[in-house]
Amino acid sequence: MAVNLAVVAIAVPAGAAPLFANFFGFVLSFAWCFFGHARWTFPAADRDARIALWRFAALSLLSFGLTQAVYAGVLASTRVDYRLSLFLVIQTVAIAKLLASKYWAFARSQA
Repeated sequence: MAVNLAVVAIAVPAGAAPLFANFFGFVLSFAWCFFGHARWTFPAADRDARIALWRFAALSLLSFGLTQAVYAGVLASTRVDYRLSLFLVIQTVAIAKLLASKYWAFARSQA
């Protein structure tokens, strides 16, 4: 989340649209999150990393689509700062994504 927010906070003042900046923040944070989850949050020697990568990618794309749609709605319908809006939207989706990552994407038995 911090990587995503940092990219948006840097890119928007540089002239990027918030939704466009959020896409690039997502791409960078995806790589960081997968590495961090696979290595530290949900480490498992008996897990197939390729399956975990595909599952995490599917989960991340789904959560990004949801985040982007809600973020667009918040930006269009409120005057809340784009950074705070993104933070609140990501926080809302983050808990579900973390649970799905633990119990599905990075599950030890992936048959």
